[in-house]
Amino acid sequence: MKKAGLIIYSVLLWTFFLVTAVIMIIIDLVIWFLTRWFDPRLVVLHLFSCFWGSLYIWFNPLWRVRIKGRRNIPWRRSCVIVSNHQSMLDILVLYHLFVPYKWVSKKENFSIPIIGWNMRLNDYLEIQRGQKSSYEQLMENVSHCLGKGSSILIFPEGTRYPGGHLGPFREGAFRMALDNRVDIVPIVLDGTAKALPKKGAILKGFARIDVRVLEPIPFSLFADMSPRELQIHVRDLMAGTYSSLHSDR
Repeated sequence: MKKAGLIIYSVLLWTFFLVTAVIMIIIDLVIWFLTRWFDPRLVVLHLFSCFWGSLYIWFNPLWRVRIKGRRNIPWRRSCVIVSNHQSMLDILVLYHLFVPYKWVSKKENFSIPIIGWNMRLNDYLEIQRGQKSSYEQLMENVSHCLGKGSSILIFPEGTRYPGGHLGPFREGAFRMALDNRVDIVPIVLDGTAKALPKKGAILKGFARIDVRVLEPIPFSLFADMSPRELQIHVRDLMAGTYSSLHSDR
């Protein structure tokens, strides 16, 4: 696809995104109002958000998403889900899993019109980087969610790493799993950085996006580890899968 064609296609896609987002946030609000009385975990609302996010994958023939291991994410017990982070497109791709969880995201994202409103309606968890009090509040909120049966999804890299390798991991996600005695489910994805660049909004053409949900790591296997040891262990597991995915391209 030539550059001019990609520019026109990108404009059409973002126009579709804006128009549908206005409609979807209204439906979002209605679902929240009707279901929050009997669905305290807001699973129905989150699954609608998954549908909303998946629209932009289903209607975009340039993006081909392949997911393996979806069933490794439990529905009936909470866990900490960790994924590498390449692009803003990761959000839509991970919504495409259609499994219940709560996002952990930086505070600034909750101020984005429509997107941020959806995040607040879903009771996703925010953190303000660099503030110890915000981190402590996040850990308290995480314990509350996990205790109620809601899983947590977090990017342990903390930011996007679009290169051919994983970035360094932070300890927060692993401290969450240790403190709350829950399993960890690693997710490895590749291809989103090529589909949507870190800077700019022009698509780069056809992109194959791979998502691998690895087998859960039971709490019993890492109960005696420190957060740092667990961080290294999980990153090594994910790095091996990432290397095999990336080398197949």
